Amino acid sequence: MNENKASSQMKHWVEGKELVVEKEFTAPRNLVFKMFSDPVHLANWWGPKGWETTNSRFEFEPNGVWNYCMECVDKDQVDFYGQKSCGKSIFHEIVSPDKIVYTDVFADEDGTPTPGAPEMHITLTLEENQGKTKLLSRTQFASEEEVQKVIDMGVVQGLTSHYEELDSYLNQL
Repeated sequence: MNENKASSQMKHWVEGKELVVEKEFTAPRNLVFKMFSDPVHLANWWGPKGWETTNSRFEFEPNGVWNYCMECVDKDQVDFYGQKSCGKSIFHEIVSPDKIVYTDVFADEDGTPTPGAPEMHITLTLEENQGKTKLLSRTQFASEEEVQKVIDMGVVQGLTSHYEELDSYLNQL
């Protein structure tokens, strides 16, 4: 196991072919689960700061498909402004409000997976303790090299911003 690192109260580490992320939210588990299970809520926080998300398909059920695109709308992010990043997810297991298991891959706007893009098998678990929720995300890759590839692409910084957006959105509710 690599050294545990914290960024904006988000911890992450690598275990072989897995990227593990832990983050605590000051909100009850049912509400945090709803942020992942309701496409209206997802569109309001999914993605890094300065990006907007559009869900073109969202079937929150086993074998259901989620197609989404994030677009950078922040002109201050000069290098990214106007860029889109899309993904396709397939839900495998949903245990409300405890766990969501899905596969995610980079895709085009129609949901066609990007050739050569790493497939990520993600297990999210939610644990409530005294009104707070600990989210544990375990993302399995095909190889240790793929884990390093997405880390080098900036996935940790993206997730940090991503979960800061969720924190902010939860505080607005």
